[in-house]
Amino acid sequence: MVVLKRSLIILAGLSLLLFIVLEGLGIYYGKYAMARVSEQDEPPPQNAKQDPEKLSQQLRQKLDKMAPAGVYIVVDTAANRLYLKNGDKVLREAVISSGSGKVLEDNVKDRTWVFDTPRGVFSVKSKQKDPMWVKPDWAYVEEGEPLPKNNKDRFERGVLGDYALGFGNGFFIHGTLYTRLLGRNVTHGCIRVGDADLEAVFAAASIGTKIYIF
Repeated sequence: MVVLKRSLIILAGLSLLLFIVLEGLGIYYGKYAMARVSEQDEPPPQNAKQDPEKLSQQLRQKLDKMAPAGVYIVVDTAANRLYLKNGDKVLREAVISSGSGKVLEDNVKDRTWVFDTPRGVFSVKSKQKDPMWVKPDWAYVEEGEPLPKNNKDRFERGVLGDYALGFGNGFFIHGTLYTRLLGRNVTHGCIRVGDADLEAVFAAASIGTKIYIF
């Protein structure tokens, strides 16, 4: 009887020891498995350095897709340059005059004009040979003259040169009598171009031709 009790005690002790060992192994395996899962869940390391040549090619491809097709006009108002382009090719480069940025106030009617060339994407909306200038209110205010009672008195020829390309809101690419001022920001918002350059632009552009001004 005593022997049996001792055997049972020994057997119980061995069982407890085996349970502890297996439990320990189970915990270790669980931690090992979790560690493996965590490693698998982490994204693979990325190379922070990209091939600059490959990146440059990708950017060029994107820009090529964005570039307009056919003939278009680019105007740089800071450098006072106009570029007639077809795709990447520059067909003609011209020295121009663009908006002065000056402010004119009409104290009588409480009006203000800012003489800037608009920036953005536009298109040719009209083409005129020997264009007529309809003198606006600001021209009379600037000269200190009263506004005409008859609108026919506003019409003047020869002021805009031989050609004019309208791109909306009274703005034009046109000729100039003041060629000595080309290359300067002196206009009331329109883009003045010399005679030979204007003729080339007028001949190449058509209604709908894009104009990019910055």
